[in-house]
Amino acid sequence: MQERSSVAELAEQLRRELDRYSPGGKLPSSRSLVERFRVSPVTVSRALAQLTAEGLVVTRPGAGAFRARPRVPLAAAGDTSWQEVALSADGAADVVPRTVDASGVTVCLATPPPGVIEFSGGYPHPSLQPEKAMAAALSRAGRRPGAWGRPPLDGLPELREWFAREIGGTVTAAEVLIAAGGQSALTTALRALAPPGAPVLVESPTYPGMLAIARAAGLRPVPVPVDADGVKPALLADAFRATGARVLVCQPLFQNPTGAVLAPERRPEVLRIAREAGAFVVEDDFVRRLVHEDAGPLPRPLAADDPDGVVVHVCSLTKATSPSFRVGALTARGPVLERLRAIQVVDTFFVSRPLQEAALELVGSPAWPRHLRTLSAELRARRDVMTAGLRLHLPELSLPHIPSGGYHLWLRLPDGTDEPALTAAALRTGVAITPGRPYFSAEPPAGHLRLSFAAVAGVGEIVEGVRRLRGAWDEVL
Repeated sequence: MQERSSVAELAEQLRRELDRYSPGGKLPSSRSLVERFRVSPVTVSRALAQLTAEGLVVTRPGAGAFRARPRVPLAAAGDTSWQEVALSADGAADVVPRTVDASGVTVCLATPPPGVIEFSGGYPHPSLQPEKAMAAALSRAGRRPGAWGRPPLDGLPELREWFAREIGGTVTAAEVLIAAGGQSALTTALRALAPPGAPVLVESPTYPGMLAIARAAGLRPVPVPVDADGVKPALLADAFRATGARVLVCQPLFQNPTGAVLAPERRPEVLRIAREAGAFVVEDDFVRRLVHEDAGPLPRPLAADDPDGVVVHVCSLTKATSPSFRVGALTARGPVLERLRAIQVVDTFFVSRPLQEAALELVGSPAWPRHLRTLSAELRARRDVMTAGLRLHLPELSLPHIPSGGYHLWLRLPDGTDEPALTAAALRTGVAITPGRPYFSAEPPAGHLRLSFAAVAGVGEIVEGVRRLRGAWDEVL
């Protein structure tokens, strides 16, 4: 974090001094910048690279860095209004509109303005990421024989074998496809399992990214309510009968956003109901590696107890590592595996081999279990601090379930609360929160908030963020 701050500060200082040099003029050497600002050569290199990316500086190997010449004025913008007609042509015949609302996804991916505490993030803070272990793994991977060649289309055999062991049961490496992260795997699964216009059953509430995938594929998400024990079997059976759906997407472990775990007695019921409906269950096992220290033994994935090929299993290393470490697995058995494989090959060819090699190096290193233990303890501590702070300072918000895994809390707002107004007020007070509306595929039963405790720098930010949220609450109420 100190290195990143130094890079930003040096880049800003150099940006302010550029007017001292005429266009094309040479900037001081890297060595002189190191001595003047008392920073490392790496910091100088990264700061100059940032200014180069902004078009302010030009670097020439062996010659140095120079102030860029003024850009040629851009031509007047063209008239793109014709696209509104082209994109909407024959739209009246579409069962589901072709426009895609990605707002529920981008809110978890966007970086808040400086000084804003990030309770909206969907990934662990850099301090929780195994950066040194990933860097070492990537370095070792790059030196492996054939590391830069074309990988097998299904993925590296050793990595497929590792994912199969992680899932357990009778799953074999032959039933595993390596995917470019969970979002890509879910997209492939829904495209393979349901034609445009078909209904797809989803938990309610559920992950907005999955709703966006479904709608982008022309599918109709149909909500099935979730309680503290996961999806409700009786309502699931009713939904299959009423809609004729052939797909259910669910998160049986630490469901997003409720944190619910599918109860032991419901697990076989969900599989039985889907099997009788002739339907697939897409199991999004997205945070199994973000278990908290006090969770106890975890239930196996549904795929581990499914000999009949009902379950299409999706998992990923991304949440436990880094947003850019996009390596996951798509697992299925039976004829559907060939369809999944064909769609994935057409869409992406294959996952980058160096990244697959790096994944193998990472999960096979002693640093991997150490990282998971550290992450587990830190997530529990952050969860406890946020829970205590909310109960002390915001008792008006209902916290029906405290999860033992994942990276966020799901809060119900009092009836009549203006959810958008509270979200806007929170941002004004310096804390970014996630409104609950995008998590529902139909009208929500009440207002909600999702608060992430993993995207911030530490427990101090959590305490301050809850304090700021109290101020936003007082402003709205």
